[in-house]
Amino acid sequence: MSWFHRKNKNITTPTNEKRDSPNMWFKTPSGTIILKKELKDNNWVCPDDNHHLTITPKQYFEILFDEGKYTEINTNLTPLNPLEFKDTKTYEKRINEANAKSGVNEAAQSAYGKMNGIDFMVTAMNFKYIGGSMGAVVGEKIARSADYCLENRIPLMVISQSGGARMMEAGFSLMQMAKTSAKLALLSEAKIPYISLLTNPTTGGVTASFAMLGDFNIAEPDALIGFAGPRVIRETIGKDLPKGFQIADFVQEHGFLDFIVDRRELKSKLTSLLKMVWINPNKKTKK
Repeated sequence: MSWFHRKNKNITTPTNEKRDSPNMWFKTPSGTIILKKELKDNNWVCPDDNHHLTITPKQYFEILFDEGKYTEINTNLTPLNPLEFKDTKTYEKRINEANAKSGVNEAAQSAYGKMNGIDFMVTAMNFKYIGGSMGAVVGEKIARSADYCLENRIPLMVISQSGGARMMEAGFSLMQMAKTSAKLALLSEAKIPYISLLTNPTTGGVTASFAMLGDFNIAEPDALIGFAGPRVIRETIGKDLPKGFQIADFVQEHGFLDFIVDRRELKSKLTSLLKMVWINPNKKTKK
């Protein structure tokens, strides 16, 4: 005879009503287990091996802007399918899936706010959205950010994180290379600083346009930076490539970057840089 009897049957929670337990832990590439809160407090850099995780525009905004306060602009811009591109998955379906997966409606977000008291505009790309590919909307967001900086005379930074031009938009995507370059030329004429931050990865048409046009081109450690991939280059030139030739350190050694900055020091380094080269006309001075 059993000591205990279940009076009520079927009292377990139905599967569709069960809640997933929160995952509070993260395993770094080197195998160390740490709390996700510790990772966030470390600006999403693994403390054991300094590996910089790929993060979203919102996370960059929270790192850079004072008290995490910022104003996002051009949020209503969404991609269309001007060429009616169709593949195994229609472009519209890819867009809908990317919207649901990333929680945003395009591969770039723009916001302005204060960075250690300095007025600052940031447009950041999102690799989770169709590989951070550059379509017409991404180009338009960068162009409008430049317009805002021209109108309000504040510095601009673009954080690149992209596989290149979006093939589903073909010529419309390639046009963004010229469009964004022209807008940045206007910033240069107005003597408003433009900083380009290259993160992992920055490739293709993004590298061939606005990512390499900064008054200062900087990168995160170990970021992959290049135009074509190693396999394509190797097959084209018929030679083996130097080890790590598209990694940030190699790119800096060959003159394409001004410096490499640890994400944990990014805000302070940018502040010091702008204080040296930029007189903030919007800053209120004491009389």
